[in-house]
Amino acid sequence: MSKTGNTLLGIVAGAALGATLGILYAPEKGTKTRKKIKKNAVHAKDDIIAKTNELTSQLNSKFNVHKEEFGTKLDSMVSEMSDKAEDVISTLEKKLATLKKQNEKVS
Repeated sequence: MSKTGNTLLGIVAGAALGATLGILYAPEKGTKTRKKIKKNAVHAKDDIIAKTNELTSQLNSKFNVHKEEFGTKLDSMVSEMSDKAEDVISTLEKKLATLKKQNEKVS
């Protein structure tokens, strides 16, 4: 998970914990306190789900961008290597022709 994701998750978890502790120490009836805790827990769960969905979306977006960049760079490298291989083959063919001529002169 990214730094931003960890930070957001920490903030949400801290807020939920703080709200729960605040409610527990508030001078109210137990039923009211439990209802508030439940409400805050549901709210925290919804926040975590929303943040998780947001992070998943961001990660998918970044993955797709990097996937496209990788594909483009790979195609470029393959093309470049193919050109270099053709150059090497051409050079070797010329050298072979030169050596054949030299061999014919010696023979």
